Amino acid sequence: MKPTGILPELEARMAELRTPARVYVAAGRFTEPEPDLPELADRIRALLAGAAADGAWRRYFPGYAPPPVPRLCAALEPLEPHEAAGFLARLAAVDLLWPSHRHLPADTAERAADRVVSLLGPEGSWWTNHDAAGGAVNGLTPVFDSLLAGTDGEHYALALQLADD
Repeated sequence: MKPTGILPELEARMAELRTPARVYVAAGRFTEPEPDLPELADRIRALLAGAAADGAWRRYFPGYAPPPVPRLCAALEPLEPHEAAGFLARLAAVDLLWPSHRHLPADTAERAADRVVSLLGPEGSWWTNHDAAGGAVNGLTPVFDSLLAGTDGEHYALALQLADD
């Protein structure tokens, strides 16, 4: 078990990856004993609900309710820990639809993403709604979205980018 002292830094590094109305983040510590994918999916639901309630997106989400936990679990694909930092940095820095548009400078995103992955450790579990084998995205919202979720079994870190054409 990791020392509980990582939470403030985990929250701070995730906050560095947030951009208004585009990249939403969350970090925290589980309260359940022995949390697993359903508990992580419940935190993802909360992040999705918060993004949908944002004034910038509310009109795109009429009547939206985040997918139930079982559907969220089914939409998530595992991501290798050594791929997590690069994926997180791209999610925070590069627009889904317009790759030439940057949300954050690449070096800022890379530094924060590297530290987040380091804090959750080499044994951390990472999940995304991207199906790397098929090149598809299991959409979680009515707009284009990209999600990365990681946990060390005690803490979690979530990042969600939303885009609309």
